[in-house]
Amino acid sequence: MKRCCLPLLLALLLAACGESGGGSVTPRATSDSSTSAAARLADAPAALRANAADANELAGDGLDALRKRVVKLRGHPIVVNQWASWCAPCRAEFPLLSDAVAEHGDEVAFLGIDFMDDRDAANSFLRDSRPGFASIYDPEGEATRELGGGRGAPTTFFIAADGTLKHTKIGGYPNAETLEADIREHALDTG
Repeated sequence: MKRCCLPLLLALLLAACGESGGGSVTPRATSDSSTSAAARLADAPAALRANAADANELAGDGLDALRKRVVKLRGHPIVVNQWASWCAPCRAEFPLLSDAVAEHGDEVAFLGIDFMDDRDAANSFLRDSRPGFASIYDPEGEATRELGGGRGAPTTFFIAADGTLKHTKIGGYPNAETLEADIREHALDTG
């Protein structure tokens, strides 16, 4: 991409980030979703426990890290959330995702893609928010584009157990019920 286009791209991304997909985000109160997720994962399949071992940190960089993680998780549905520390709807959505990890982490893998962000800001955000899932650092947006993302943040991708992209949700989740419905329909196939 030519440097002259970068300011325009960043302006479009910031504008898209401000769109939350309708409605305000109303996160549920959590006691400590990270602890709940760890307890649930005690009996989870080895691949899901290994994936969760990197929770709350940047666990690899770029497209190669995403591809390796997806291969290791084959056989399990994956919910991938594209986020950035500078994105207000992303920040508002994290408690919902944290609760979803606590609820479904023993049957669904959760993964983040930190999109076009500063590494220090991303690490600080993960330390403060503790979402309960690992994230791939994607400063150039390469991993996000692999999934068809990058048009707005946050974006959530649902990858089927066979590794195929099943569903993409552009924009933030307005509430836990909407996220839960998508997890049931697109990750657990229970509609």
